[in-house]
Amino acid sequence: MFRRFAAGTSSAAGKPATFLAAVLIVLVWAGTGPVFHFGNTWQLVINTGTTIITFLMVFLIQNTQNRDGAAVQIKLDELIRSSRAHNALLNLEELDDETLARIRKHYCRLADQGRGELDNVEEALAADTD
Repeated sequence: MFRRFAAGTSSAAGKPATFLAAVLIVLVWAGTGPVFHFGNTWQLVINTGTTIITFLMVFLIQNTQNRDGAAVQIKLDELIRSSRAHNALLNLEELDDETLARIRKHYCRLADQGRGELDNVEEALAADTD
C-alpha cells in the first residue's frame, strides 16, 4: 500500500502542474505579506509548510530511489548472468567494502591495460593514415 502511495506521490510531485501550484502558493503567500505586515506568524506559515513537505518528501524520494536501485541491480545481475561475464559479479552490492575495494582495484588494473592497448591502436591507425 505504501509503495503505491509513494510511487503515485512521487509521480505527481514531478509534474509541471505541481511545480506551478507550488509557485502559485508562494506567490499567494508573498502577496499576503502586506496584509499581515510581514510579521513573524506570516513567515512562520511558509517556513513550517515547506519544512513539513520537505521532511515527508525525503522519505518518498528515498523509497523511490531504493526501488529504482534494486530494479537496476536485478537488471544488471540478469545481464551478467546471461552473458560471458563472471557470475561471481552477481549481487556485488551485498559484499563488504573491503571486498568491493579489492574487486574495484582488479577492474581498474584491467581498465589501465585496456587504455594502454587503446594507445597502441590509435598509434597504428595514425601510422596507417600517414
